[in-house]
Amino acid sequence: MKYLYISFLAIALFSCQNQENSSTTQKPHAENTEHHDQVFISKQQFQGEKMALDTLSQQTFKETVVVNGMIDVPPHNKSKITTFMGGYITQTPLLIGDEVKKGQLLVSLKNTEFVTLQQTFLEVAEQLQYLENEYTRQKTLYEEQITSQKSYLKAESTYKSNLAHYNGLKKKLEMLNINPKSVLNGNIVDNINIYSPIAGSVSSIHVSNGAFVAASDVIMEIIDSEHIHLELSVFEKDIMNIKKGQKITFKIPEASNETFLAEVHLVGSTIDETTRRIKVHGHIADESKPFIVGMFSEAEIYTNELVSIGLPNEAIIPVGDHHYILVLNKETETGYQFSKTEVTIGKQTESHTEILNAKPLLGKQIITAGTSMLLNDSEGGHSH
Repeated sequence: MKYLYISFLAIALFSCQNQENSSTTQKPHAENTEHHDQVFISKQQFQGEKMALDTLSQQTFKETVVVNGMIDVPPHNKSKITTFMGGYITQTPLLIGDEVKKGQLLVSLKNTEFVTLQQTFLEVAEQLQYLENEYTRQKTLYEEQITSQKSYLKAESTYKSNLAHYNGLKKKLEMLNINPKSVLNGNIVDNINIYSPIAGSVSSIHVSNGAFVAASDVIMEIIDSEHIHLELSVFEKDIMNIKKGQKITFKIPEASNETFLAEVHLVGSTIDETTRRIKVHGHIADESKPFIVGMFSEAEIYTNELVSIGLPNEAIIPVGDHHYILVLNKETETGYQFSKTEVTIGKQTESHTEILNAKPLLGKQIITAGTSMLLNDSEGGHSH
């Protein structure tokens, strides 16, 4: 059958010199006119290539904005683990990928400064008890006009200043996960534990046992991927067409050919001055898929729908920068005669192509299937 179609192209090239062929031949032949080619396809060939005839029909073409982005999680689902005071790592029981619960031990630190802080807290606590008693005594004496106002005010100032110092040290201990009550009972520790503020999985670890970490150094990162979303980047010129609720289709090209669904949830209100892009947040329809935070995605946001006249994509035969269809002229006992007609195409979907010059073709029979051989051969040349 492939031989027959190669012959068809060869005959089409020389049809101006040879327009008479035997009616019994199985090779297609072309007859040139001023405006288009006349193409003959036998019934045997028509059936062998599973060709089909149909007419132009109304189709829905969706206007889209093509964007790039990544799989991400909301800011409150990410946590960078740091310490308020530096120390040496004494325990790191976790590995990258480990699941953690909220409040679970992540890492332990040791430092002599932790001991000093607790000692200072104890000393201030002891002084506070004495200063509170002195303040109460001076207040009573002042009210009874036994002592001077100056002595009373000095006692009050000293007590309240020490109370503020005590409360500040107490808060520091709590931030370091050291129990102030335990310290007041004489239990001084030389290490602190850092616990997970969220449930999730360990995405990165930046330390090892024995390493020193300073205050605010990132020890590890935890991500809660229970709720993931699409973080898309849209050019300024397209943003006016993007609205909440619009459908999104996206792919993860490095991992799969599957197409996934999402929906526009939030449209950013500020433009990045460097890239002139705006962030668009999309909710993913099925979050149970094995997405990983940081995956690159290619997406299309559907902004509008247009109803127009079109044909199946297979009906369109590209030749260079031009596009053709085969329109039925007449049917004979042995086959079909078609006009090779140029069309102007518009929007396209996965299955159909919009025909912009459709009016003179309405109601006419057109080959809509089985053109794959014609399409492949047209890449090497076309009829005169």
